[in-house]
Amino acid sequence: MRRREFIGGIGSAAAWPLATRAQQAAVPVVGHLTTAAGKLTDSAAFRTGLSEMGYVLGKNVGYEYRHAERRDQLPALAAELVRQKVAAIVTTGNGNAALAAKAQTQTIPIVFVTSTDPIRVGLVASLNRPGGNVSGVTNFGGELVAKRLQLLRDLVPQAIMVGFLTNPTNSDSEGDKADIQAVARSIGQQLIVLTASTEDEIDTAFASAAQSHVGALIVDPDSFFNSRRRQIIALAARYAIPASYNTRAFAEAGGLMSYGDNRFESYRQLGIYAGRVLKGDKPADLPVIRPNKFELVINMKAAKALGLKVPENLLATANQVIE
Repeated sequence: MRRREFIGGIGSAAAWPLATRAQQAAVPVVGHLTTAAGKLTDSAAFRTGLSEMGYVLGKNVGYEYRHAERRDQLPALAAELVRQKVAAIVTTGNGNAALAAKAQTQTIPIVFVTSTDPIRVGLVASLNRPGGNVSGVTNFGGELVAKRLQLLRDLVPQAIMVGFLTNPTNSDSEGDKADIQAVARSIGQQLIVLTASTEDEIDTAFASAAQSHVGALIVDPDSFFNSRRRQIIALAARYAIPASYNTRAFAEAGGLMSYGDNRFESYRQLGIYAGRVLKGDKPADLPVIRPNKFELVINMKAAKALGLKVPENLLATANQVIE
């Protein structure tokens, strides 16, 4: 659950010359708080953004990693980073990590990347003028619901009932549910909401979807669902339910279709903002970034396994078709 990493340390502190120790102490440290597994040191996009601001992990900036497997672990992990006096905190996963960090400090800059609506959950006052010590990148997952639902209907026009799988422990679950229910009502689409926050509940949700004759499924953006990607894809195949996801990682792993932000660009912007606050910029003065690049990925192998014929208009607009 807890993993620590500081890049660039060499040998024992007792053996360092005094000047070297003083230089090392001056190196700023970025704390990373997340509900999604994966270090930013492994993210080429984040490192690219940092480097554009003049920072290189392991050279002139350090890194502390805190991964929460459950939401209730976030406050303690955020408090650890604050006690270590990191120069900035970056958060990934869902909005829960950013909210936990914000609750622990009003002075350390916090930069997020999330699909959560940052205004709705209370991270920022507005997009253009965030206020406080928090800013970042949001793809407004809720606003993409209408597009994802339309794409799924284009691919599976015979689906009478569409399911929506959401994690009730996600800070924006209720908002996302309200968004998709409003869209479904406006176009006359029957919708059933399914919830899951554990592995067993994911199994139960798919069984319920099959019993309710769900003809297609939208999976809400959520870091827990991302970590259970293979389980979800396998269940969708087992129950023969065409499913749409928010990130290409699902389609690349065998899922039917994904539509969402260009993840490389979002994490690059995260790195840029992290670099800017390290240079002294205040998050209150950094507008929340909304990606303008979205990508549709279709897995033809999954479509064929489900007996689906992908319309030509979808193939023509897809950014990638996986054969």
